[in-house]
Amino acid sequence: MIILHCLKESVWERVNTDRYYGKESIEACGFIHCSSVENFWRVAPNFKGIEEPLVLLLIESDKVEPQIKWEDHDHCGREYPHIYGELNLDSVVKVLPFFKNEQGEFVYNKELEHLIS
Repeated sequence: MIILHCLKESVWERVNTDRYYGKESIEACGFIHCSSVENFWRVAPNFKGIEEPLVLLLIESDKVEPQIKWEDHDHCGREYPHIYGELNLDSVVKVLPFFKNEQGEFVYNKELEHLIS
């Protein structure tokens, strides 16, 4: 199953040759926030105010070494995947740009559409 993680393109450029990613997120939150492809539009507004270019990591969940827990931390009635450890970057199968419209709202990348059930 593909899960998504959004981050600044500049961060990705800095870490993409490393073996692992997410130490800062784990230190701050205890896990790395991710989303299913189907529910990403629900979390995308959290990135609206970020002016810097963003990217989406497409992560093959079966290849992730740390434990993934599907949890509803916000009590919204939906569970999201949280990675409890540094993400092994060999589980990232693709990196896509995070597209926004003129209002700064997320627009699905065409390459994501075939992943939506």
